[in-house]
Order: sequence, then structure tokens, then C-alpha cells
Amino acid sequence: MPTNDESKRPGLFARYKTLPVNVFALSFVAFLNDASSEIIYPLLPAFLALSLGATPFAIGMIEGFAESVASILKLFSGYLSDKFDRRKLPVFLGYSLAAIMRPLLAFVTTWQQVLVVRMADRVGKGIRGAPRDALLAGSVPVENRGLAFGFNRAADHLGAVVGPVFAFFLLSYLASDPQNPTAIEYQKVFLFASIPVALGLFVIIFLVHEEPRPEVNGDSMPIKFSLSQFDGNFKRLLFIVALFTLSNSTDAFLLLRAEQSGVSPAMLPLLWMTLHFSKVISSLIGGDLSDRFGRRSLIITGWIIYAAVYVGFAFIDSAWQAWALFIVYGTYFGLTEGVEKAFVADMVEPEKRGTAYGFYNLAFGITVFPASLLFGLVWYELGAPTAFVASSIVSVIAAVMLLTVRPPHKQKEAA
Repeated sequence: MPTNDESKRPGLFARYKTLPVNVFALSFVAFLNDASSEIIYPLLPAFLALSLGATPFAIGMIEGFAESVASILKLFSGYLSDKFDRRKLPVFLGYSLAAIMRPLLAFVTTWQQVLVVRMADRVGKGIRGAPRDALLAGSVPVENRGLAFGFNRAADHLGAVVGPVFAFFLLSYLASDPQNPTAIEYQKVFLFASIPVALGLFVIIFLVHEEPRPEVNGDSMPIKFSLSQFDGNFKRLLFIVALFTLSNSTDAFLLLRAEQSGVSPAMLPLLWMTLHFSKVISSLIGGDLSDRFGRRSLIITGWIIYAAVYVGFAFIDSAWQAWALFIVYGTYFGLTEGVEKAFVADMVEPEKRGTAYGFYNLAFGITVFPASLLFGLVWYELGAPTAFVASSIVSVIAAVMLLTVRPPHKQKEAA
């Protein structure tokens, strides 16, 4: 239960008004970038397969390589942002690379060229990811850190709601036959999709500010590119995050399961949009709750919800159940995504946050790809219910293990 001091806190919307300009600016950039990305992403598989003749293996390889590159680069960019005490510059460079590369999709003629463009785009994500999170964490006091990260994630997910809508209208306007667009018509949409992320660069230049890091004692330890500078508690968190991620396969399997339960293919984009609406609302609330009741409690709750949703998908047999499960699934993101990042910031010294976020993203990245491969293999060999139940069991084990991670003293945990 919250203390008397906690109960006297201002309401949720009043607290959002207290957030600094940096939080709103970085969140608006996240919104613009994700809107841009989500205009392209739903159309890219069809463009690759129908216009460029790419095989399913090639499509999977493009996305797999792109995300792997991003995960690895987050580690290096986070460390370098600590070493040189510069956060804003790598954030700007990362988004700049996305703004440069995405328009090039309007001129590709082979799937191999798409691979190069997507990898370069994800390089930008890798460059900006950890420094952006460190900059966001340093912009607010610890008691508002969950609120800030929750708002940032909500803005990002709102972009994922708006992007597909714009993609639909752009394709309807630019294509002579929206049901069967030509390669050139797809590429016109890709060209328009680069506009939002380019606008985000001006937001970074004029509205995002970086305060110089306070001087530390001369006998402080230098920043090292090594896990050895972090305590065992933080290393334990990384291991548990990697374990949980092993249960967290691609959401494409959830869409496939929804279709098997009776959701028509035409309704799948609307179902996907509903999921992102749920993410937006729960992210706005989840970050605030983590400031009030503790990060660890919220993460454990989110992981248990995840486990329950996967059990539900194991035994789903009707379309309405799929809709309900997707809405509940969105709350898992709201209780964990931003909260985990705030938890990482709570556990390490400010001058090491970039490196810490790099290792956090690496812990996620090294298991997210094999998670989907293993899930697909179990589904193929033993059936969908077994695959979903197995993932649920792994997530529950991770949630129980998270109890062994000690929250920082500044972060109160509910009894």
C-alpha cells in the first residue's frame, strides 16, 4: 500500500504537466519516427514478395539481420555516449541515418538492396537507442522516471497506431488499384513515409537539450566497456531479462493464432491497431504506477499477465477471445517496457547509464531471435498449445527469479 506521502501525490495528468521539455520532445520524435516506420513496415513484405520476388526466407533474413545489427550497436553506442559524455549527438545521428535511408526504398530494384537499406536504417536505431534512454533518464528525478519512460513508450506506440492509417490512405490515393499496387506505387508511399522522421530532426535540434554531467571526484573509476563495472545485482537482472525474452517470440505467431481462431485476414490490421491502443493507454498508466509502487512489482505483474495471455492463446477457439487476449496483452507492454528501462536507470550510476542500457539491449537481443526459432520449431513438432504453454512456463520462472533482484533503496517496493 502507498504511504501517506504517496497518497498526497498529484493526479496522473497533473504529474504529466510537470515533465520537462526534453521528455515531450524525445517522445514526439519517437512518435514521428514510429509513424514513419509503421507506414513502411506493413507494406514491405508484400512489396518484397510481389514486386521484387523475394522468398519468405529472404524476408525473414532481412528483418533478422536488421534487428541483430541494431541490438549489437546499442551496446557500443551506449558505452561511447558515457565515455565522451555526449547523448544528444548520437541521438541526432541515429535519427538522421533513418531519415537518409528510408527514402532510398523508393529507388530499390532488388531485395538485396532492401536488405542494405533496412540494415542501415537499423544501424541508426542502434546508434540512438541507448544514448536516448540515458538522456531521458537524466532529464527527470527518480520519482518521475517511470512516468517519463511510460510517456515515451506511449508516444512510440501511438505512432504505430497512426502509421498504418496513413499507409492505408496514401496507398488508396496513390495506387490506381489499391488491392493490387504496382512497385512504383509502393515506392511512392515509401517516399512520403520519410517525411515524419525528417521533421523529427528539427525537434531534436531546437527542443532537446543536454545538460553537462556534473564533475565527479578525481578518484572515481573510469567508464569501462565491461560488465565488471556493474554489481552482481544488475548482472542478475540482465540474465533474467534474457531468460524472459527466450519466452517472448515474435507477435506474428499471435496473429497467426488469431486467424486460426476465426479472425478474418481483413480484420487483422484492425486487431493489430487495437493492440497498440492498449499499449498506449497502459504505458501512460504503468509508468506512473511504477513510481508509486516500485518497478520490480510492476515488471513481475506484467510478466505474469504475459504468461496468462499465452496460456489463453494455447486454448483459444473463438474470434472474441482473440480480441480480448490482444487487449490484455497490450497491458503487459505498459507494465514492463518503460518500467524496465526506468529500473535499469535506478540501478546504475548516472555516468554509466549508456553502457548499462547497451548491455540491457544486448541481453534482450541475444535471445529474441532464437526465441522465435524455438517457438516455431515446438509449434511445428508438438503443436501450438504446447508452444504457448512452454513459453508461459518460462516467463513465470523468470518472474519468480526477478524476486532475487534487489530494487535500489530509493525505489520503494510494495509489501
